[in-house]
Amino acid sequence: MDFSKVLDKAYHGLPVSEVAEAPVDALYGVSAADAEKLKTAFGIKTVRDLATNKYFLAAQAIVDEADDLED
Repeated sequence: MDFSKVLDKAYHGLPVSEVAEAPVDALYGVSAADAEKLKTAFGIKTVRDLATNKYFLAAQAIVDEADDLED
């Protein structure tokens, strides 16, 4: 995947392991205010936290299952 399309310019070229531990606003389109809301609501501080959050994982599983049923 071309991560430069989904990352803020400050994070281009960094090792993926560093980006995983970066603040959520490292993702292109996520503002510092958005990151603060995610932290307050879900305890999400890093890209890894976002990717492994139980609510986001549950939502992804539901959508995947729904998509499989549509096929």
